[in-house]
Amino acid sequence: MIKAVESAEHSGGAGQQAVADHGGNGHAAAPRVVRVRILRQDAPGEESYWERFEIPYVENMNVISILQQVAARAKSRDGRRVAPVAWDCNCLEEVCGSCTMLINGRTRMACSALVDKLLEESGDEIELRPMSKFPVVRDLVVDRSRLFRALERVKAWVPVDGSYDHGPGPRISPESQEDAYPLATCISCGCCMEACPQFTKIEVVRREDESAEAFEARKKTAFDAGFVGAHAISQAMLFNGHPTGKMIADERLEALTSQGGIQMCGNAQNCVAVCPKSIPLTRSIARAGRAATVWAIRKIFDR
Repeated sequence: MIKAVESAEHSGGAGQQAVADHGGNGHAAAPRVVRVRILRQDAPGEESYWERFEIPYVENMNVISILQQVAARAKSRDGRRVAPVAWDCNCLEEVCGSCTMLINGRTRMACSALVDKLLEESGDEIELRPMSKFPVVRDLVVDRSRLFRALERVKAWVPVDGSYDHGPGPRISPESQEDAYPLATCISCGCCMEACPQFTKIEVVRREDESAEAFEARKKTAFDAGFVGAHAISQAMLFNGHPTGKMIADERLEALTSQGGIQMCGNAQNCVAVCPKSIPLTRSIARAGRAATVWAIRKIFDR
């Protein structure tokens, strides 16, 4: 639920302050200020509320630049002192995947979302919201532990026995490398999960007098009942195609055919549309479906 805390200025005077100047030639000049509307939440489980900010326009800004200025000023548009907005970021070059949020209603990376393009989309205001499929920790920060739990379920890694030198690994053909490379660019940003209609929010609240171990076990059980997501399916296919990783291919396929597995995919294809790395997720899902079918039939006759 979103509580209303916006002042009268926000509703009545929002359109009175011009964002852009117009010169005598009839063309719009660069905006002097950027208006930002952020959906905030002070703590997990609390009500969310909108807060508006206004910062000076600088050419070639991205959304992270806006959030940095908002945090530095810590003042709302009507002059109230407010707590700095919390958000996640790290690399600032679309590699770490931590700054995913809803920007103008679309899931994308804040570091690569350019303000000039966003203003073309939305007019005079940019809207920022946390991802809706993950529990909010504070403001734009969400708990993405379910995303990493899905990778654990499908064993999205190459198992290694010890840290000693195993010598050269098996050779991989250039064709196989070219096929696998796009899948290896996944940054676990969560964009595909946010856009997926089959991936619904699961929020587990710790009970009173519940130990940390019991809470984690209950949370994993709840996560495992939900859809694993396109990212986990794609990573399972990546490692099942690896000469060493395919040694536990059966374990990955068993995870993909269990509760919350590939059978829950509705083929909406939103995942591939929003992926910032243009990973062919639907191709991976199709391959996983074929592999799971063959594995299930073989399992019947291998008894």
